[in-house]
Amino acid sequence: MMLVPGIALVLIFSYIPMAGIMMAFQKYVPNKGLFGSPFIGLKNFKLLIEYPDIGRIFFNTVYIALMKIVAGLFVPITIAILLNELRKEWVKRTFQTLVYLPHFLSWVLLSGILIDVLSPSSGILNQVLGLFGIDPVFFLGDNKWFPYVMVISDVWKEFGFGTIVYLAALTGINPSLYEAAEIDGAGRFKQTLHVTLPGMLPIIILMFTLNIGNVLNAGFEQIFNLYSPPVYESADIIDTFVYRMGIQQAQFGFATAVGLLKSVVSFIFVSMSYFIAYRVANYRIF
Repeated sequence: MMLVPGIALVLIFSYIPMAGIMMAFQKYVPNKGLFGSPFIGLKNFKLLIEYPDIGRIFFNTVYIALMKIVAGLFVPITIAILLNELRKEWVKRTFQTLVYLPHFLSWVLLSGILIDVLSPSSGILNQVLGLFGIDPVFFLGDNKWFPYVMVISDVWKEFGFGTIVYLAALTGINPSLYEAAEIDGAGRFKQTLHVTLPGMLPIIILMFTLNIGNVLNAGFEQIFNLYSPPVYESADIIDTFVYRMGIQQAQFGFATAVGLLKSVVSFIFVSMSYFIAYRVANYRIF
């Protein structure tokens, strides 16, 4: 009985809407509905392949997502190791809580903060750069800077959450290994290199392989709240493209075809990532 509400929500919001996949093979007309709109076969997918900017959109998605995956592994691992070196427990807990807080803030709120901070005219960052004689930089309006701003801001928001996973992995390392390394003359850096990192390696491999499934998810909410037409060239990803085509331009069939293609490719990547995680790290869902 306790499962009934959860099952009902999954059926209503996840399975029943899958009937909308039919729109990918139709010239969908809202007033005719799913069963009244004309069937056009694979024409929407043909239009997708022939769309002039589709290659750039897929590249932007993969490029931003891969940078987020790599940075989202490196930064939490580094912070977890540094926190583990702190000897005063209250300092460690305080810092851990502070870096964890941004995880709970929505991108709607954070986008407003970033727009103010990165403003070329009144943003505090450009004011600091001005003190060193550097001209103002339009971080959110320059195609060169925008992808890196997305990666840095995403890592800043989420690295505190990721740090918890690696701190948990550190607690599983046998303390006697550190004692043996210290007896052999290893300093803190050598202990980190030869004891800490090898001890964390299974969870690092696991997290990396599981993140492969997100290679086509570059962060719709974040980019949607921060991008603008001047940076479409470097900021437009699959999800924002689907939003514009489907919601703003009412090309429902075409947008559904793009979304369906992304879902199929993502399913393949997710399946591969779980298979690799099972083979390499012995991780199983069931």
